[in-house]
Amino acid sequence: MLYACVYATILMGFLGIIFKENLVMKIIAMDVMSTGVIALFVLVAARTGVYTPILTEMPKSSYADPVPQAVILTAIVIGFSIQALMLVGVMKLARDNPTLETRVIEKGYEP
Repeated sequence: MLYACVYATILMGFLGIIFKENLVMKIIAMDVMSTGVIALFVLVAARTGVYTPILTEMPKSSYADPVPQAVILTAIVIGFSIQALMLVGVMKLARDNPTLETRVIEKGYEP
């Protein structure tokens, strides 16, 4: 059931990117899809019976690999920075255009 919710989140973001006309809504849809992909990676990597690799007095057992955790954290930070960069681009585009609808912007574009 949890996998279905994560796949539905990814699909909703993908469909939002394709069918939404407003650029801000496209950015939000991309963020939703990115969140779904990160949740899918976390869901796939989640295992029971593993512990964080912190030194304690507990007996040694199986430890979780910290590399996938670092990769996911890096993906979150990169996704945030890309989203901020796209929003700055939309702000610059909004200065020259009265609307953020893609079809209207494409009609008025003259190379």
